[in-house]
Amino acid sequence: MENNYKKLGLSEAELFAFADHNDLESEKITAPRYSYWKSVFRVFFRKKVNVVILCLLVFMIAFAYIYPAVTHYDPFANLLDPDSKHLSPVAAIQYFGFDLKWILGAGASGEPTFDAIWNGSKISISLAFLCAAINMTIGVCLGAVWGFSKKIDAIMMFIYNVVGNVPVILIISVMAMLFAPTFWTMVFALTVIGWIGIAYFIRTQVVIIREREYNLASRCLGTSTVKIAMKNILPFMTSVIVTLLATELPSYISYEVFLSYIGMGMSEQSLGRMIYAAESAMVTPGWELEFWSPVAISAIITVVLYVVGQNLGDASDPRTHM
Repeated sequence: MENNYKKLGLSEAELFAFADHNDLESEKITAPRYSYWKSVFRVFFRKKVNVVILCLLVFMIAFAYIYPAVTHYDPFANLLDPDSKHLSPVAAIQYFGFDLKWILGAGASGEPTFDAIWNGSKISISLAFLCAAINMTIGVCLGAVWGFSKKIDAIMMFIYNVVGNVPVILIISVMAMLFAPTFWTMVFALTVIGWIGIAYFIRTQVVIIREREYNLASRCLGTSTVKIAMKNILPFMTSVIVTLLATELPSYISYEVFLSYIGMGMSEQSLGRMIYAAESAMVTPGWELEFWSPVAISAIITVVLYVVGQNLGDASDPRTHM
């Protein structure tokens, strides 16, 4: 053995040395860094159809806000011109000259149907996002605490059992009738009890997972109920919350369209109000676009919001990140 060392031309000190040991270095895990939201978007954009649908959604929302701002839509600009009313696309272009706003014809007041649709879309989309933000914030936060506190559970279950047995559309209709039919009245009507169903759903999910080991450990360490709910429970339910949001957003547009269609909606020219005003045009030859155009746009916005939300909810599930 000693002869072998000499053949290498190295001393024992060079061949053998004590290895340094660092407790901190030894505990480091050599694993790739994991970013939750980066993984969510990677899974979401993996499907090409999600990219197409998301681009369509972004375009429609951006167009609904940008186009009315640059065109300065006036629904009564041609009110005193009887020849400008109820024109087909071809007749409107011949009468006013070629312009993007006349490609869907003119309505009952001589207003361009194209401009009216996007102005109405802006109002309907704003209503949906505002109501969703209010109801989801109250519902998720209250539901998380509701599932932990027995005192709150007793009170909230009584409220839920009373309110939950009354049809939601009836409550919204009564609220809309009691106050002036404005945008903020509709927001109030859709949010005054809209959060309670969300809170109950979140409460049910919390009850299922609140007794898991890491939550019991947090309780033993003296962690407050609110902190356990906000730090341990809600992050675990991200995919559930996103999926719930996907169903809530389109529902507010549907409620607004339905209430406006039966004459109980807001006074602003939303998509629902346009459909209600153009009801007679549905069966009048040459006037059909006045009715079917807002119907088509509201349907497309609703479906696209739902599909994007559902697919994003699926991508939010960590089990799909493998």
